[in-house]
Amino acid sequence: MKRFLLFTFCCFSLLAKSGHASAQVTAIGPVTLTVRDLNRSLAFYQDILGFRKIADTEYLGRQYEELEGLFGLRMRVATLRLGDESLQLVAYLTAGGRSIPEDARSNDLSFQHVAIVVRDMDEAYRLLRSHGVEHVSTAPQTIPADNIAAAGVRAFYFHDPDRHNLELIWFPPGKGQPKWQHPTNAAGLFLGIDHTAIAITRTDSSLAFYRDLLGIQPKGESWNKGAEQAHLNFVEGASLHITGLRAASGPGVEFLQYLYPAPGKPYPADTRADDLWHWQTTLYTNDASTLFTQCAKMHRTLVSTGLVTFHDTNGKDAKCFIVRDPDGHALLITEKTD
Repeated sequence: MKRFLLFTFCCFSLLAKSGHASAQVTAIGPVTLTVRDLNRSLAFYQDILGFRKIADTEYLGRQYEELEGLFGLRMRVATLRLGDESLQLVAYLTAGGRSIPEDARSNDLSFQHVAIVVRDMDEAYRLLRSHGVEHVSTAPQTIPADNIAAAGVRAFYFHDPDRHNLELIWFPPGKGQPKWQHPTNAAGLFLGIDHTAIAITRTDSSLAFYRDLLGIQPKGESWNKGAEQAHLNFVEGASLHITGLRAASGPGVEFLQYLYPAPGKPYPADTRADDLWHWQTTLYTNDASTLFTQCAKMHRTLVSTGLVTFHDTNGKDAKCFIVRDPDGHALLITEKTD
């Protein structure tokens, strides 16, 4: 299989909630964003945010059309590295693809971001200001002490050139993953990707999919509200139930359920992979065929036309497909052959 679909992670086995062995996710891989101008986006992510490009390849052909659900595609995919984590930028070279609406808000169900961990929030914010980066938050916000789970965490939302939402996040001692307190490259300003966050309708429905079917385990939750949260998300009066989940390795997945105001606009039902609000999160499994069958039984919407098999240079096969979660977010579920 091509580099775009394969990365090396540790594997582990999980049991489904029912107690029966089940094909489930072994690791979370890169998050992929659809962009308009790949060269422009590369300059932004590399020159401002410190990502390092490790691959830049074009793809076309029947298997990729079936995987992405788009006829006649030709796409350029760049893989970027920051710390231990990866991000992928995809530009479709064939015509098509709609822009993120100007009135998109953080509580709309199409909302997704990646949270980039920083060594120093004030320094990182000054750097973004010097490059004229568009704010979402009014300024970096500090979670107040009465929110025990997240007290002292500092965060800031902003836009990339295509108006994708990104987050800077700083963890005080005792918060976040241990590695953010002891980063390998302490001199770097941008350290890696902690998680990808998605707006959801109901936490229980999302847990039924991500935890019970896919096996990605909850690791904590918090209820965030107040002036700081409202100014962070740029949603007046925002009150959220936030749930963090992780697999054995890779970045986490974070649910953002808006208790107030209610969840915003639904994920557009006619979304295509070349629309700029289309993100997809890579999930690794040892058995994509079984997960494909289980997703079909749950009547989950597919982006792919079916289960797609890729052949790597060593003659091994790996199956994969792209499916939408209960609120429309796309997940690339793929096997690895090494």
